[in-house]
Amino acid sequence: MEPVLWVVAAVLVAVGIAGTLLPALPGAPLVFAGLLLGAWIDRFQKVGWLPLTIIALLVVAAFVVDAAATALGAKRAGASKRALVGAGLGTLVGLLFGLPGLLLGPFVGAVLGEVWARRDWQQAGRVGAATWVGLLLGTLAKLALVFTMVAVFVTAYLL
Repeated sequence: MEPVLWVVAAVLVAVGIAGTLLPALPGAPLVFAGLLLGAWIDRFQKVGWLPLTIIALLVVAAFVVDAAATALGAKRAGASKRALVGAGLGTLVGLLFGLPGLLLGPFVGAVLGEVWARRDWQQAGRVGAATWVGLLLGTLAKLALVFTMVAVFVTAYLL
């Protein structure tokens, strides 16, 4: 039974890493679930409360980065509230269109929101680009946090 549980833990971590890149899946929580399962399989002998607490804090950090990155990118370009709402809606609608939608949705949503608010296409383009850059940087930061979670677990497990 134990090997099956390790496979489940590994699948949770792998799906979580994919979820870090795809907004439809809760990446960091899935990675945490897989790592917690791994610690549980070993009855918390090798990975105890301290590494798991660090990993849980990294999950919280991933949520903060996720919430802030796109908005900060847009705000830095002087985005209106409508552009921020548009970026959020564009992300949701983009989910329906796979990878192209995930890449273009926030940009298109921010541009349309900014045009609606200010009717300035040049400013809307800047806001859209800044929103997309914020989304990209946020995704890279979340990916770094998720791999740090895995590194903390592996280090605790091996030491």
